[in-house]
Amino acid sequence: MNVFYDLHLHSCLSPCADDDMTPGNLCGMAKLAGLQAIALTDHNTCGNVRVFCSYAKRLGLVGVPGMELTTREEIHVVCLFPSCEDAERFGDYAYGKLPDIPNNTEVFGNQILTGIEDEPRGVEPRLLFGAADIGIYEVAPLVQAYNGVAFPAHIDRGAFSLLAILGLYDPSLGFSFTERPGVGLPHIENSDAHWLGGIPDAANCLNIPALTAQGVIDGLKAL
Repeated sequence: MNVFYDLHLHSCLSPCADDDMTPGNLCGMAKLAGLQAIALTDHNTCGNVRVFCSYAKRLGLVGVPGMELTTREEIHVVCLFPSCEDAERFGDYAYGKLPDIPNNTEVFGNQILTGIEDEPRGVEPRLLFGAADIGIYEVAPLVQAYNGVAFPAHIDRGAFSLLAILGLYDPSLGFSFTERPGVGLPHIENSDAHWLGGIPDAANCLNIPALTAQGVIDGLKAL
């Protein structure tokens, strides 16, 4: 079955996202936009994925828990998982690889953790926008070990992208598709929305075998 998707979205836990980008607001806007499968991919954390998946389910959406990992080389890679448990286990691993630098809210913005009713329940004190001590060549097999799938984000950008940092695509990296075209692999398109107005109307379709997060993972692996 074909579903309209956006698999690269940020919540208020990402330091560069708007404070009103709560999981509930994000899911509500995605529903209004006509999306059917959406993923939460905050920077280097899975701290809001449970609330996000709960709201997605309430609205009849497929919610995919994920993360936008910043590698040691400062390359952004989207990592998606079939369950909150898998995502949180990977999140704990990645968090342990982040430098212990406190967030400066005046420079980077707030990092808001939300409760089950979308209310603020605290803030993440460690800066989430840093680079984890995980190399780009480690990511694909590492994410697979947590039952997930990973793809290089916005590969055509001038910063934080695979092509900007490495200058080329090496097949031994192990990725089977990318976000946006440019290296001869299958690709998908996502918004990378950091604010509610950045979530566009549904336009891109993905063929998946089931209306579940696992179904989305399986559909991506089949590209």
